[in-house]
Amino acid sequence: MAQENFNDLVAFVTVAREESFTRAAVKLGVSQSALSQTVRGLEERLGLRLLTRTTRRVSPTVAGERLLQTAGPRFEEIQAELAALSEMRDKPAGTVRITAGEHAAISVLAPALDKVLPDNPDLNVEITVDYGLTDIVAERYDAGVRLGEQLAKDMIAVRIGPEMRMAVVGAPSYFHQHPWPEVPEDLTDHNCIQIRMPTYGNILAWEFEKDGHELKVRVEGQMVFNNIAMRLDAARRGLGLAYMPDDLVADDIAQGKLIRVLEDWCAPFSGYHLYYPNRRHASPAFALVVDALRYRG
Repeated sequence: MAQENFNDLVAFVTVAREESFTRAAVKLGVSQSALSQTVRGLEERLGLRLLTRTTRRVSPTVAGERLLQTAGPRFEEIQAELAALSEMRDKPAGTVRITAGEHAAISVLAPALDKVLPDNPDLNVEITVDYGLTDIVAERYDAGVRLGEQLAKDMIAVRIGPEMRMAVVGAPSYFHQHPWPEVPEDLTDHNCIQIRMPTYGNILAWEFEKDGHELKVRVEGQMVFNNIAMRLDAARRGLGLAYMPDDLVADDIAQGKLIRVLEDWCAPFSGYHLYYPNRRHASPAFALVVDALRYRG
């Protein structure tokens, strides 16, 4: 059926159900004469009479009854779906996809979502751990998480975490057999637990800064991991020195399970930011997630 007939079908269904052009015209917000002309045009195109008109009432013909039974329920389904979509504009519902590094997912995303998800059962959040600089537009993510200095200029950025520091740590058992490093260069004489970036495959250099002097040290060691949990476990077992976000080892340091070295060389740096395209339309679900993640410290 031609596309222009859809509006005519709505007119017909309304008249047939109301059994009155007058009531149907009020319901549709059109004049009675215009409505009558619309239905007549539909009848002419179909070559069938759909309504029987009398002075007292309007009733569908056999053909009209068949059309009413076929089209009526479908219009109800469409109207119900449109109403449901309208509700999505007004309440958080749907899935928000975010790509982030492992530490950001653990230390920032998870605690924030713990607070917002229980009260919003129609909100779903999918987090993909990825250390690379993912193209969130091409990969169809709603947002990504990066450190402040890595943000692209064409993105909207929302700060979601405090400044960060790294920590070089080792177990007491490790230092029973090895001297403390006094400067970052001393790390070349130590068994360091290395980090391989999963996306690029390279070994991560350990970065330091003191009094404006920046230094990158390419360490060596017997163990290489691509995740946080295994690096931390290896350090706790005395297998080497680990380079970790300091918030993840603070409790171990306080309890004496790990010892921190080179602290004066570990300067603070910009923390995590949520970023997304500036042309993105913010749904209630996405707006809620952004607000929950926003750093207010």
